[in-house]
Amino acid sequence: MPIEPDTKDWTWVLNESCGECGFSAGDFPATKVADRIREDLPHWEEALRRGTVAERPGPNTWSGLEYAAHVRDVFVLFTERTELMLGQDNPVFADWDQDQAARELNYAGQVPLVVARDLVDSGEKYAALLEATTAWDRTGRRSNGSQFTVATLAQYGLHDVVHHLHDVNG
Repeated sequence: MPIEPDTKDWTWVLNESCGECGFSAGDFPATKVADRIREDLPHWEEALRRGTVAERPGPNTWSGLEYAAHVRDVFVLFTERTELMLGQDNPVFADWDQDQAARELNYAGQVPLVVARDLVDSGEKYAALLEATTAWDRTGRRSNGSQFTVATLAQYGLHDVVHHLHDVNG
């Protein structure tokens, strides 16, 4: 059963702490995002080993498996966007509909151990890219006009990872 789409613009997490997960993305040093990603990867692996990982806690909430598949895809997306920002002047990012991705890729029907492996691989790849980055001020933007630097995109993306780890009690 599809989840009601999240239509909020979450960029506000760059300016204030998230009331749901408590993370303050804008205060987190961008140069430490790679380390934090690596710290959180084992928690995702642990969450994906739970026997109940594919069960939704309620009809309007993704399962741990669905959240993990989403985070895996966030790592891939943010790697692509960061590479664009490093290689082009102020690129416009292609739109990404996370709810459409969840349906089309059948997040709910994926294999937890495969998602765990792919989440770790994509998280490591993104962390390595950030670790090698020195051009934190390079810019890019979404089609809605939201402007990011490599630094703020990394902070914004980290909030997604931390927030959803909180969602799955990781």
